Amino acid sequence: MEEKVEFYKEKEFKDTEIGRIPKEWEVVELGKISNILMGQSPPGKTYNNDGKGIPFLQGKAEFGPFYPRHIKFTTSPLKIAESGSILISVRAPVGDVNIANINYCIGRGLASISVRKGSNIFLFYLLKYFKQNIEKEGTGSTFKAINKNKLENVKIPWPSLEEQQKIAEILLTIDETIQKTDEIIDKTESLKKGLMQELFTKGIGHKEFKETEIGKIPKDWEIKRLKDIVIKAKMGGTPRRNISEYWNGNIPFVKIEDITMSGKYLYNTEEFITEKGLENSSVWIVPKDSLLLAIYGSLGSIGINKIDVATNQAIVGIIPNNDILGIEFLYYYYLYFKPYWYKFIKKSTQPNLTLGIILDSLVPIPPLEEQKKIAEILSTLDKKLEVLKQEKVKLEKIKQWFMDELLTGKIRVRVS
Repeated sequence: MEEKVEFYKEKEFKDTEIGRIPKEWEVVELGKISNILMGQSPPGKTYNNDGKGIPFLQGKAEFGPFYPRHIKFTTSPLKIAESGSILISVRAPVGDVNIANINYCIGRGLASISVRKGSNIFLFYLLKYFKQNIEKEGTGSTFKAINKNKLENVKIPWPSLEEQQKIAEILLTIDETIQKTDEIIDKTESLKKGLMQELFTKGIGHKEFKETEIGKIPKDWEIKRLKDIVIKAKMGGTPRRNISEYWNGNIPFVKIEDITMSGKYLYNTEEFITEKGLENSSVWIVPKDSLLLAIYGSLGSIGINKIDVATNQAIVGIIPNNDILGIEFLYYYYLYFKPYWYKFIKKSTQPNLTLGIILDSLVPIPPLEEQKKIAEILSTLDKKLEVLKQEKVKLEKIKQWFMDELLTGKIRVRVS
């Protein structure tokens, strides 16, 4: 019979050196309830990427959301973290945690913690939640580190074993749901990538193809340079920041961060400029339903503005001729093309595109009806991805709420 989980609000607390905790809980030092093993790096000549020996972890760089992802192996392990133990970063940065899903050799950037009588999974979530308390114990001017003695002296709240197990089970269930959502997102992203490759080279229902400068495409498609199929394409500019009258007006001002954070459609911006700022700079108004393409920084990032905007000089606004080219089709084509921009960039300190490179780029032109169908197929996947990502955000908020309440004892859990 499945256990029924019931929650109740705690009413009786006590003040301790680590804050208010339920009256029934204890405050313990980490070293009193667990075995702590500090890592030690084996000789460099024993490292390999061929799977010989035991998986070797050097530090936090190999941590995943829950389990680490090892790259190296060693044939001469010195310190071994056993499967199921907690891995904690003890050097630059301090305090990040993972669970060892197999036995690992650990280097000096990590330590292993195994609870003697209690739940390792509960302690994993507890250390994750109270990471700042551990970070504060780190010392060092160049980079922070924490030694075994300080780690052993870290004080934590400690409920009964039964309650630890209940809390761990709840949080683990939410994490597993988040992981499954992540897996579906990854599969959908892979499907979208594969579909873009298929749709922009084979189209829909074509039998005859031709070789072109951009590879094989359907025989009845055309290829044109962007400059021949746009009404306007131009870089933006930035009004002088030291003149207050140019800023905080009502004209949305787009920077690269706005594009990368907004996803496909851009509805708002962080900054705004005034009419004076517009008149006294190289800024221009990009009408809604145009394409915004980043030529510096996050090179090739794109979005469709759903409001009239101005942009800075790192962004090219593109107004396509809708009689030839649909904006949605062009968006997906340049999304597909994004990795290829690097073949055209000027070799300089910072890789940048230019307006000339953008205007000279070749674009396949299917019939408008087919453009629409291609965009609709990819848009359907985007909508699914958006729903999945929103679901993940909700799950992460739920997880944070449970961590805030359960790991501090504000909400208690009983099983009947």
